[in-house]
Amino acid sequence: MRYITTRGGQSGTGAEAIVQGLGCDGGLFVPESFPPVSLNELADMAKEPYEARAVRILKRFLTDFSEQQIAGMAEVAYARFDEHGVAPLKKLAGGVNVLELYHGPTLAFKDVALTLLPHLLTSSAKVSGETRNVLILVATSGDTGKAALSGFQDVPGTHCAVFYPQGGVSEAQRLQMVTQRGDNTHVIAVKGNFDDAQTGVKRIFSDPQAAAAFSEKGFALSSANSINWGRLAPQIVYYFSAYCDMLAAGDAAPGDAINICVPTGNFGNILAAYYAMRMGLPVGKLVCASNSNNVLTDFIRTGVYDARREFHLTTSPSMDILISSNLERMLFELSGRDAAAVRGWMADLKEKGRYEIGGGAKAALSELMYGAWAAEEDCAAEIARTWNEEKYLIDPHTAVAMKALRDYRAETGDNRPCVVASTASPFKFGRAVSAALGLPTDADDFALCARLSDMTGWAVPRAIAELPGLPVRHKATCAPEDMLSALMKEIG
Repeated sequence: MRYITTRGGQSGTGAEAIVQGLGCDGGLFVPESFPPVSLNELADMAKEPYEARAVRILKRFLTDFSEQQIAGMAEVAYARFDEHGVAPLKKLAGGVNVLELYHGPTLAFKDVALTLLPHLLTSSAKVSGETRNVLILVATSGDTGKAALSGFQDVPGTHCAVFYPQGGVSEAQRLQMVTQRGDNTHVIAVKGNFDDAQTGVKRIFSDPQAAAAFSEKGFALSSANSINWGRLAPQIVYYFSAYCDMLAAGDAAPGDAINICVPTGNFGNILAAYYAMRMGLPVGKLVCASNSNNVLTDFIRTGVYDARREFHLTTSPSMDILISSNLERMLFELSGRDAAAVRGWMADLKEKGRYEIGGGAKAALSELMYGAWAAEEDCAAEIARTWNEEKYLIDPHTAVAMKALRDYRAETGDNRPCVVASTASPFKFGRAVSAALGLPTDADDFALCARLSDMTGWAVPRAIAELPGLPVRHKATCAPEDMLSALMKEIG
């Protein structure tokens, strides 16, 4: 399998795409084709554990590696998940199936890919002949940063540097990052929002002088954000796995179409569902759920992407994004892989803050996706409703998705079974969840988690409970325009 970029300027192997992260032309790497998975194979996968399902999907995309190599990477990566497994499915009322993606070491869906990515990246570097150390740059809106830091901690031949928006993540998310161990980890708070951090990272990647300076220090730049194909490919697996679990439980028959609802920020998670669909997973509708930063909802409904709007800090910070990088990959497919059209839209976004698609691309988007969003009060109400009616605890991101699904069903009458991606542990957002359930919030986040545990009987995960006692190791801050110099200082 070879890879091309969304802007038409580069192609390469899978290993090269993973090491490089972002195309030299600023585009994102995509596979030349989507390898099919038959209904018969889906029936066989229903009898297998998650790791075996992962090998079946990933070997189609990662042809630089043998099946045995991929199986070995998956075994090591997914041994870090708790007793529930990698991506268990929880069945609720009304055909709602919650895909729990938070049972990894940092309690967020990013772990599914970021426990695997270090192995993919170091192996890809060897395959592609890269002899320099790899410097991983990450912009995070909350969860990706800790998952990347944890995954790359003390991995030989790598350094991992994370930029996060100061004041724009939950206290648990912040502490998870700034207490991170590892001599090769670096964390820098950016005095701005996530879009500032993400734009700054992209600016570093596209700066040839910066690349030369890092090369002189013995580093090749790469990314652990979902712009990296090595992040995106493992996410495709869990949508296949969810369908297979439904087959195994008798909640679907091979070929039955399901819907998938995903709380969406940078668009990578829902894009992975779309890629699974392109490979043959029977999907009827993709429901794209946004919080008050509802630029994607407006885009799906109108074909106009306009980032020139007020930015909101919400209780679902991983979705506090106005520039969704992975949408570029979807635009590439919607336009019939027209790289010139993608270049034009991205130029308009950079220069004007907006772009508009029309014709076949707009029609294809409307057919494929439904966009909905939830205000803060809607999110809190959904947390309360899900607990009161189901005795099931969800975090604010999952609550946004549940509200969007309810809106979709009410508007369309489409009540077929739906997989809802649950992207983080509710205890990573103990203050917001406690407030939604009517608990007093007159204590710190960790005391609130203890109260939440007492009320619900759900145990506080150790990764949260231990945070207050860990020493803060990372204290660097910078303005958005100073990210490069701050990074240079960090790595020496």
